[in-house]
Amino acid sequence: MIKFEHSVFALPFALTGGLLAWRDAGFFRQGVWLKFGWIVVAMVAARSTAMAFNRVLDADIDGRNPRTRMRHLPAGLLSRGFAWGFIAFWSMIFLFAARELNPLCFVLAPVALAVVMSYSATKRFTSLSHLILGFSLGIAPAAAWIAMRGSLDVRILWLTAAVTLWTAGFDIIYSCQDYEFDLEAGLFSIPRRFGIAGALWISRALHASMLACLLMLVRSFGLGGLAWAGIAAVAGILLWEHKLVWPADLSRVDAAFFTMNGYVSVIFLVFWASDIFFR
Repeated sequence: MIKFEHSVFALPFALTGGLLAWRDAGFFRQGVWLKFGWIVVAMVAARSTAMAFNRVLDADIDGRNPRTRMRHLPAGLLSRGFAWGFIAFWSMIFLFAARELNPLCFVLAPVALAVVMSYSATKRFTSLSHLILGFSLGIAPAAAWIAMRGSLDVRILWLTAAVTLWTAGFDIIYSCQDYEFDLEAGLFSIPRRFGIAGALWISRALHASMLACLLMLVRSFGLGGLAWAGIAAVAGILLWEHKLVWPADLSRVDAAFFTMNGYVSVIFLVFWASDIFFR
């Protein structure tokens, strides 16, 4: 029902936010690895909760969609009771991790859960659901900053904006597969509103805007050559991603969605962590 590897999308950006906060605080040593450990636990727990909630809320829709009808709930491989228990378990893990990090994290934890779970309902009433999903992942680096520092620095919001735009862009590509089903089911999406060709252009614009946000982030924190190289690497991967998908050929959407975007987040972390540690 939940693929663990889906956490790879937002987790590297969260860790980058935590590393930037650590650098900004002078690389303090006491308890730092424990903090990073709890950030990872919180990220996995939030992702598991959000995805399971999405599967429960969309079970009936998934059962009518040829692409998703074999998912565990519509196929009867798992029960709704199990799914709700799964959601409750990981929600408690998330709240516990937030409490272990600092008081502000614990206070904001219910808000974070509400944000990451809210996306599931939005495609029923707005074509901006892709951006709402993006924001659900985009809060990760800001949350990691709060976890490390106990407060928020507005500079990290450039990374929140970048992840939001990146996620929205690749979710638009992914949703092109469901263009005809969304029309039939009355669901809202960018492809349904603007057509597949128009949606792909919007995705490209969002990814270009993501790169602009990353450039602002580099300038805000005064990072060096490796961070700039990381942005160049991300730009190259995104360019290749968009070459994989065309309005008349959506056969490589999965490669564009899962493989390319997994590379984006991991390679970004490698370059930026290297800049933070070795500059």
